[in-house]
Amino acid sequence: MIAMFGSSALAGYLIVSGLLLTIGLIGFFVRRNLIVMFLCTELMFQGAAIAFVAVGRYYFDYSGQVMVIFILTVAAAEAALALALVVLLHRQKDTLDADAYGELGE
Repeated sequence: MIAMFGSSALAGYLIVSGLLLTIGLIGFFVRRNLIVMFLCTELMFQGAAIAFVAVGRYYFDYSGQVMVIFILTVAAAEAALALALVVLLHRQKDTLDADAYGELGE
């Protein structure tokens, strides 16, 4: 049974998960568009979800799948709040550049 999902397959899934997490992290810090930043956050969530499912499947434990349900819940709430925030900020200024909103707190 382990041969069907061996450690080499687990390593492949963890590499893909790490790549998604890294691409999301780099995109979040490099890009200044708010929509792209929120999409990169979603990419990081999906990378973590793949890691949870892969490790849970490798150890025949369902806790990884349960964590993915929580990750999807947080991602859905984050997407709803992000959409509302993007619409609100776009109405104030006609740009979605994150640097343009630096002086809002002052």
